[in-house]
Amino acid sequence: MGKVAVAVIVSLWVISLSILVNHIVPEPYMDEIFHIPQAQQYCIGNFRSWDPMITTPPGLYYLSLVHVASLFPGMSIVQAASSFSEVCTTAILRSVNGVLAVLCSILVCCIADCSACYVSCMFEKELLVKCSGKLGALAVVIRQTNIVWMLFVACTGVINITLVRPRDNVEVNDTNTAIRKSNRSTSNDDVTSGSNLRQRKFSNSLGTDKHSMPSASLVSTNHSSGLLDEVKVIFLALWHMKWELLVSFSPFLMVFVAFLAFIRWNGSVVLGAKEAHTVSPHFAQIMYFGLVSALAVAPLHCSKGQVVDLFRSFWKRRPISFFQVFVAVIAGVFSVHFFSLVHPYLIADNRHYPFYLWRKVINAHWSMKYLLVPLYVYSWFSIFSTLGKVQRKIWVLAFFLATAAVLVPAPLIEFRYYTIPFYFIILHSHINDYQSWLLMGLLYLAINVFTMMIFLFRPFHWDHEPGIQRFIW
Repeated sequence: MGKVAVAVIVSLWVISLSILVNHIVPEPYMDEIFHIPQAQQYCIGNFRSWDPMITTPPGLYYLSLVHVASLFPGMSIVQAASSFSEVCTTAILRSVNGVLAVLCSILVCCIADCSACYVSCMFEKELLVKCSGKLGALAVVIRQTNIVWMLFVACTGVINITLVRPRDNVEVNDTNTAIRKSNRSTSNDDVTSGSNLRQRKFSNSLGTDKHSMPSASLVSTNHSSGLLDEVKVIFLALWHMKWELLVSFSPFLMVFVAFLAFIRWNGSVVLGAKEAHTVSPHFAQIMYFGLVSALAVAPLHCSKGQVVDLFRSFWKRRPISFFQVFVAVIAGVFSVHFFSLVHPYLIADNRHYPFYLWRKVINAHWSMKYLLVPLYVYSWFSIFSTLGKVQRKIWVLAFFLATAAVLVPAPLIEFRYYTIPFYFIILHSHINDYQSWLLMGLLYLAINVFTMMIFLFRPFHWDHEPGIQRFIW
């Protein structure tokens, strides 16, 4: 029932907003001037045509063709379109975003309802990995940087298999010990039978006996264990299960090898406009993301309780925690001083939020970028603390490295780059406070309503370029 309600609410929001946008802005705007004509070329079967200004692969255009194909029979019956290409209008192609928005909202709702999805799916891991590999390939065809998140998902699967299963083995062994102690007065035959039964359960939990972990590696891998302990168990399990894991995760490996071949053939990660999208060491980007994410979940990360809990945690683990904060602050200062890049698009385009944030906040005074470092550091420690309560330390480290791999090479500051890692934070934080969810919902609603009002009803003109300009994210 909850999923249906979410789908209905999002659908009503998307449909009403789409009608309003298409009425006020009927012509392609901003990057649509590249993407819509390209999709229309695909609609007429011209798959060899490519706009050199487009940087991403054609995956979204193929999805658009599927969407148009699903609408064409109905529109043909009511004589709204006489040919397939006539269905590829600006409004229809824009509606692909609305359909994907509804599907994503349902998917997120399903994931939120299944907090134990990883563990419950472990016993069907081969099917899960194959499906994940195919979806990963589709994601990479839509946007190249999704290769990082596909590898992160694969890494998560390896962590679950190598850490959750050994821990289950420890629990089984502990249970066996307890049973043996409690049954000392029983006959040897009963003990042998029970032992054999438990051994079969033990074997089933691993899949095969040859992949069972040696007793020396069965250290505790619960959430309170150290990072080095988890790394040790993972490497031992990888060695003992190397062939099984290699076969199981071969779909991910094939996509990764194909991606490397694409880079070698293309000479770059991006397809077009390579000069404006060169890989740059933009380490300050990871700092910006931490603060933006913390502010987006302000009821959780900016509350008095979170500040007090974080301080108590630091005080309890002193002096190591104080040394970690000191190193983080030094790294932050180093990042914003030497690796705070200013892309030409950032300071030349006043149609986006980052333009004003850079001009009015970060670059308002030479000292501001240094004064913001403590906020960056607090944001990341708060995120680590929240994720660390429900996720393993190795998972948190893998998430941070994946986020850095996506954001650091990007020279341009854009909030759309933050979307996927932010969703990972939300989905893996296990926020159970309904008041926080309500406050965040109201916050997002207010920001989106404000943004759409400015976009639709406050157009402006540039002196150096004809046409109407509109503010958007």
